[in-house]
Amino acid sequence: MGRTYFTEEQQSELQKNPYIQNVSPKSITYTKEFKEKFEEEYRAGKPPSQILTDMGIDHRILGKKRKSGLVSRMKLYEYVRRGVKTPEKITLGVHLQKDSPILKKIERLEQKIAYLNQENEFLKKIFRWTIRQHGNTSETTQQIQTHQ
Repeated sequence: MGRTYFTEEQQSELQKNPYIQNVSPKSITYTKEFKEKFEEEYRAGKPPSQILTDMGIDHRILGKKRKSGLVSRMKLYEYVRRGVKTPEKITLGVHLQKDSPILKKIERLEQKIAYLNQENEFLKKIFRWTIRQHGNTSETTQQIQTHQ
């Protein structure tokens, strides 16, 4: 299924709403006030369709995908507004599939980080063992540094 476009009539109807900043055939941009009010009411347990209706927006024009996308963006907006690092499952407009090259690269990098952390711990243990065996003298430290 392809993208659903707004008709000229739908665009003009949506543009009249004070909570809507801009409307194009493909997208809709909401005001900051809309985002804050939507988030507040959504957190209070109100369903998205009811919130949109209360704000004067016909939720049927938006459709299910736009409504669910709106909820996702509102959750992201909440995290960004509070200065919290975004959770892994919420992405900025990027829909990642299970076998996505981006996810594979992230997984490889996470494995590399884990490996390097293990390597660092191993080297710390060797260093501590060396200090215990030879004592903590400046000569031992100098020998260790020359081998690096």
